[in-house]
Amino acid sequence: MKNFITIFAITIAGFMTGCSALHSGYMANSAALGSNNFSYVQMNMQGTSTATYIMGIGGLAKKTLVNEAKQEMLKSNPLQSNQTLANLTVNWKSSYYLGIVVITKCTVTADVVEFK
Repeated sequence: MKNFITIFAITIAGFMTGCSALHSGYMANSAALGSNNFSYVQMNMQGTSTATYIMGIGGLAKKTLVNEAKQEMLKSNPLQSNQTLANLTVNWKSSYYLGIVVITKCTVTADVVEFK
C-alpha cells in the first residue's frame, strides 16, 4: 500500500508539472524606408496559424505556418498598388503538455506602407 501511495504521488506531481511554453521570434527587413516617400496605411496588422503535434505526429511545417499566418493577415487588408509590408515580425509560441502534445502558434505582424 505504501508503494502505491508513493507511485500515485509521483504520477500526480508529474502531471501537474508537465506543461511549459517557449516564445521566440524575429523581425525581417521587408521594405527600404530610408526616404520620406511613403505613408503608413495601416499599422500592426496580424495573422496567426496553429499546428498541433501528438507524439511528434501532425501539424504543418514551419514555412507553411508562416505562410498561412501571412495569408490570414492579408485577408483583412489586401495590398493595393504601390503598397508593401514593412516592419514584418514573426513570433512563435510552443506549448508542451505532458511531453506528449505540442501546440505551435505562429503570429505574423506587419505595417502596410504606400509609396508616393
